[in-house]
Amino acid sequence: MNIDPSATKYMVKAKINAEGIVEKPDVVGAIFGQTEGLLGDELDLRDLQKSGRIGRIEVEITSKGGRSEGTIYMSSSLDQVETVILASALETVDRVGPCKASIHVLGIEDVRVTKREKVVERAKELLNELIKQSKGSSTDLTDSVRQSVQVEEITTYGKDRCPAGPNVKDSEAIIIVEGRSDVLNLLKAGIKNAIAVEGTNIPKTVQDLSRERVATAFVDGDRGGELILRELFQVAEVDFVARAPRAHEVEELTAKQIIKCLRNKMPGDQYMEMNGLAPAHADEDSDEEPAAEEHEEHEDRRERRSRDREERRRDRHDRKDRDERREKKDRFDTGAIDKFR
Repeated sequence: MNIDPSATKYMVKAKINAEGIVEKPDVVGAIFGQTEGLLGDELDLRDLQKSGRIGRIEVEITSKGGRSEGTIYMSSSLDQVETVILASALETVDRVGPCKASIHVLGIEDVRVTKREKVVERAKELLNELIKQSKGSSTDLTDSVRQSVQVEEITTYGKDRCPAGPNVKDSEAIIIVEGRSDVLNLLKAGIKNAIAVEGTNIPKTVQDLSRERVATAFVDGDRGGELILRELFQVAEVDFVARAPRAHEVEELTAKQIIKCLRNKMPGDQYMEMNGLAPAHADEDSDEEPAAEEHEEHEDRRERRSRDREERRRDRHDRKDRDERREKKDRFDTGAIDKFR
């Protein structure tokens, strides 16, 4: 159906039934022919169509079993009174070609109402898109400014150039995290004394720093976080342990979640006992040959003696530093998150 948009204020819809087989040209010709002169010169269909005050008459018709039926559409830009007069005139048609026929007007639709409804719906869609864009732009602007400040605040520490917060250099307590993104997320929460190990190979800088400061390991709640903890317990001194919720990473936590995790930290010794993370050699395979077992036991004894000598020497050398560090640890064993800022 092709409706003339220039002549559409109202749409007349009518149903036609014919006792015979007729086609679209037959119906249109019958309408023009049988209404000619019926309504006077001012409402003559041909003149109105030539002047563009009504559109083309469109007919959708089908034939079946020797009968035809269909729908007639006529668009009008006349006023309401003239339009209903034309619609009534359609019902005067009683023959189409040689066949008896009848036309019944189904209704007159105000196209402008439909257009207004479409305008309102489209305006709602456009407004929603505009609101989303406005929210997105303001959020992006805020995040961009915040991120730029965070990037400016993040520094590197030590010979290994570990990513760290600006307070790591002077703070009595540090938080050991996995990567640079974790440090940034903690900066976002206002915690500026975090330092990253960037993998399971713990840098010497972090190892030394953990012996001088009160160290809290804050790791992901997955297998990777557990591996980092195992490595830290073997090569560094961890005073407290905090973990992200299961299957979550530190870098994706909100500020509230970060503070909650740090408040729920537990002493490192207690965590080692609960999770079996104390550094120890793996049990030897019961299927190994006796000679191999004796060799490994001998190597273990040598390694333990060497480690014991080294630990005794280090304990003697750092005894005073350890006493001072214990005092600091006692001060920070309060669970107050402000101590980490």
